[in-house]
Amino acid sequence: MQSLKTPTNRLTAATGADALAIEAVDLVKAFGPHRAVDGVSLSVQVGTVYGLLGPNGAGKTTTVRMLATLLRPDAGAARIFGHDVVKDAQRVRQLIGVTGQYASVDETLTAAENLVLFARLLGQSRREARATTERLLGQFGLTEARNRPLKQFSGGMRRRLDLAASLIATPPLIFLDEPTTGLDPRTRAQMWDTIRQLVREGTTVLLTTQYLDEADQLANRIAVIDRGRVIAEGTPDELKSSVGRSSLHLTFANPEDVPRARALVEAALGAQATPSPEGRRIIAPLADTSVVPDLLVALRAAGIDITELGVQKPTLDEVFLALTGHEAETADEGESD
Repeated sequence: MQSLKTPTNRLTAATGADALAIEAVDLVKAFGPHRAVDGVSLSVQVGTVYGLLGPNGAGKTTTVRMLATLLRPDAGAARIFGHDVVKDAQRVRQLIGVTGQYASVDETLTAAENLVLFARLLGQSRREARATTERLLGQFGLTEARNRPLKQFSGGMRRRLDLAASLIATPPLIFLDEPTTGLDPRTRAQMWDTIRQLVREGTTVLLTTQYLDEADQLANRIAVIDRGRVIAEGTPDELKSSVGRSSLHLTFANPEDVPRARALVEAALGAQATPSPEGRRIIAPLADTSVVPDLLVALRAAGIDITELGVQKPTLDEVFLALTGHEAETADEGESD
């Protein structure tokens, strides 16, 4: 493998509103001939949720493990709140919490016993450990299950307990590596609420996910990663805008009006409109929203009643497909995170 120099001179020390929780430049990690991470650069502002979005095998988990000092980069450099992840690894570990894809809790202990154990291992006194345990059980909705054997816990309860354990030391930065994988929709929504609450309380979150809706719901900024490289980065809206125009969706009261309505829509928008299979709706690309009021006036003048109108931006699904040529959930054969 070609030797690469560590570009520490490219790292900056931001302060104030522009302070960075994470700054990584050209991170590389190879396993044999395979580069799991191939030049990843990230800048994550304090107090935000930053999403690493990509399929299985894209390099998300390997990136997190380097940032969390669990793997040494082969090349590149990274800082956590200004501390080098290689040269100052011990200090970095004091500033972070890590929740992996699989729960690290002890199956033989209750929820309360797990949290007390973790708190004691982190140096808390018995009294402090008990107080921390009660606080976290309440925060994560596990108080009633505090003395229940973990074998009776659902998958969602285990994930919440694992997240609670990672927050015992109240770190300013937490890495959440696919925290909702395998959870039912209700429990996923609960986890989303928990993550939002952490950010409101001042925690910075780096979230890896292969769920497009999760990144859209939670992340302030998203890096799309595929085959070990960041192929796009921006806010959800910026990424959506990068792949095409919005679309106008019109639903009509009378299906018989659709042919006339389609002609009016195409004349107003200067683009081809597509009727839906059920025959009541039209979808057309919308380049300029200022023409919509005139279109509505024309439809009203023609006696065509609209029951529903909406403008939809491209979805993150469309963004990912356009950028990579495959679905976000598609795993790359022979690769693993």
